Amino acid sequence: MDITDSSGTTVSSGQSRQQDARPPAVRRAAWAGLIGTALEQYDFVIYGTASALVFSKLFFPNVSAAAGILASFSAYAVGFAARPLGGLFFSRYGDRLGRKWVLVATLLLMGGSTLAIGLLPTYPQVGILAPVLLVLCRFFQGFGAGAEQSGGATLLTETARIGRRGRLASLVMTGAALGTALGAVAWILVQLLPEEDLMSWGWRLVFLSSLFVTIAAMVIRRKLAESPVFEELKEQHAEPRKPVGEIFRHGKRPTLLVLLMNVGASAQSYTYQVFMASYLVSSVGVSEQLVPKVLLVGAICGGIAAIGFGALSDRVGRKPVYTAIISALVLLPAPSFIALNTGSPIAILVTIVVGFILACHGSVGVQMSYFPELFGNRYRYAGVTLGREFSSVLGGGVAPLICTALLSAFTGSWIPVAIYMTVMAAISLLAVRLAPETRDRDLNVPEDATAADAR
Repeated sequence: MDITDSSGTTVSSGQSRQQDARPPAVRRAAWAGLIGTALEQYDFVIYGTASALVFSKLFFPNVSAAAGILASFSAYAVGFAARPLGGLFFSRYGDRLGRKWVLVATLLLMGGSTLAIGLLPTYPQVGILAPVLLVLCRFFQGFGAGAEQSGGATLLTETARIGRRGRLASLVMTGAALGTALGAVAWILVQLLPEEDLMSWGWRLVFLSSLFVTIAAMVIRRKLAESPVFEELKEQHAEPRKPVGEIFRHGKRPTLLVLLMNVGASAQSYTYQVFMASYLVSSVGVSEQLVPKVLLVGAICGGIAAIGFGALSDRVGRKPVYTAIISALVLLPAPSFIALNTGSPIAILVTIVVGFILACHGSVGVQMSYFPELFGNRYRYAGVTLGREFSSVLGGGVAPLICTALLSAFTGSWIPVAIYMTVMAAISLLAVRLAPETRDRDLNVPEDATAADAR
């Protein structure tokens, strides 16, 4: 149904509701998206850092150091393999029951799984059962994360006023930066312990601390309101019975675009966040204590960049900003490794900070509004979730594993790793050239932006 606003412009009722969303509801949605993603990223960062620094010794001790790191990163990749499965499961309900229900469920699953990791027995205590339980916890951690960022992005994009979607939705990635920073601080603190205490009980404190983040997120999400766009669907009784089926019938093109546009940024994001930690310690020879400190600075800068790029996309458009970021990622890998191999703390810091600004948070900060705007209202949650999570498996989930395997296969040479990172970014660059501009489009229409662009 169309109505006329105070300026005389005809808009859909869904658009009008977005424009009239009360500031408390907008703020609550912003905090809910931020804190939930903070928990997700905190869980992944502390696990990724543990994979690089301690898990090979605790859960895979009967193999060589290189094989132990490979095994740790393989367990890390299991979480990403579980993400599209979680996305498939939860997206069935995000477009039927609402965004809020899914965001509460995923929060509990992620927080509970991370807490369980902190209670696991290690290999010397129970043998092969230890890595099996670790992989199982990692699976459920990833299963819960499968709809978290996409849900937060969809809720915020549908709640924000027109002209401010990019800025508000980018807060999801500010939450990711906060989670990374909290994870880095946690590791900095436990690394102050003697080595024996760190390896026996200190690492457990990092995972048990996720309880506090989970409680904070639950307090905020209990009072979360549904988005105006979903409320409009409910009033019209237009919620799809099978959102995933709708994707395969009508939304294949935007879902494929999301997958390809994200795969390069995802691969580079987790290369900088996870693989670089082990590379700096094992290949460059820097102190293990330096790694969390560098990640902390990178996360702070990345969180600021996410808001900046999101706001810029409100001004000049999603497509030009995203194109510029991905173009930079095509050129970045080789200079990054050259700088890292100098061993200079300043060069290492600058390299990781640039990687966080562009790959980890800047690119995804634009995605948070760009991707939901590509879809029609009946299966937006499902489309964003499936596209992002399947690309996370192909990109981010296996990136640390592939990089470690390439490094081992080519006797420590970083060149194949840099080529892999460049190729993945080039795929995303080609995809974004095929995507339409979506800034300020009406989110209440069932039609995809790609269909409207084709006309």
